[in-house]
Amino acid sequence: MVSTALEVNSLRKTYPLWRQEDVIALQDVSFSVKEGEVVGLLGPNGAGKTTAIKCICGLITPDTGSITFFEQNSNNPAEHVSAVLEGNRNIYWRLTARENLEFFAGLQGRSGVDPEIRSILERFSLNKKENTPARKLSRGMQQKLALGCSLIRGTDLLLLDEPTLGLDVKTSRDLRRYILKLASKEGKTILLSSHDMNVVEDVCERVIIINNGEVMADDKVDNLKDLFNIHIYKFTLKGRYKLDDIEENFDISESKYINGKTRFKVALKSSDSFYRLIDELQKSEIRLEKVQNLDSHLEEIFMNIIENDGGSVT
Repeated sequence: MVSTALEVNSLRKTYPLWRQEDVIALQDVSFSVKEGEVVGLLGPNGAGKTTAIKCICGLITPDTGSITFFEQNSNNPAEHVSAVLEGNRNIYWRLTARENLEFFAGLQGRSGVDPEIRSILERFSLNKKENTPARKLSRGMQQKLALGCSLIRGTDLLLLDEPTLGLDVKTSRDLRRYILKLASKEGKTILLSSHDMNVVEDVCERVIIINNGEVMADDKVDNLKDLFNIHIYKFTLKGRYKLDDIEENFDISESKYINGKTRFKVALKSSDSFYRLIDELQKSEIRLEKVQNLDSHLEEIFMNIIENDGGSVT
């Protein structure tokens, strides 16, 4: 039987402001993550997800609620959690790459980890920079070092906040595969927060969406796609057209004119909407060349949930 790695129960956190109304960052937030799961934690800026992550790490104390790790009553998150927070900010810039890894291993009381350090340096292509101070590394290398420092601590629960920020395409793709391997082969449990929906969709089977300090959705990605039944179409038109009238009634994106053709994407929820759009194009005497049915993407689902809640993405 798979046990629960993380149980968040009824978290509430309020930030008092001088001469202003208090800001409620979290209100009755509850969710759980099972061992070996890779779960996405999503939300627009100011939704409360960063506050939730910092509460789990023990960096912020919630007003009320409880957090349980691996079904144990422990008041020390450091025993169970390693984190990459807000990009590359959890490394020490005056220490070298190797010294950072040695330091974070020492914080966990680990010794004899030189083989692991060498493996991490090689995996993230940092072996030639192991004696370089972190402040002199590129942004992408700093990000890889931050992830390495979370891994060397040897905890079973990883919190990754924007883990691919600053990485090139190849390294980002390799990291996605590595995250999946950490869960499937090494039994790590991963809570991942990112604004890159491609990353979340590639590695997460389940997502938790927070907005205005509340959990708005908690389900498998495939179930959310079925629930909202969003279909994405790519239209190609012959000639240059202004789509102002069409945009008033349909959710059009990525409209552009290239090589004598106008192209755009549109999110539609029903076949009726599709045929209404075709009728609108015909009434405007727009020449339609091609229509492609694309797969639904997590980004459209996320926006649908947030907009239905009345929130906004900033």
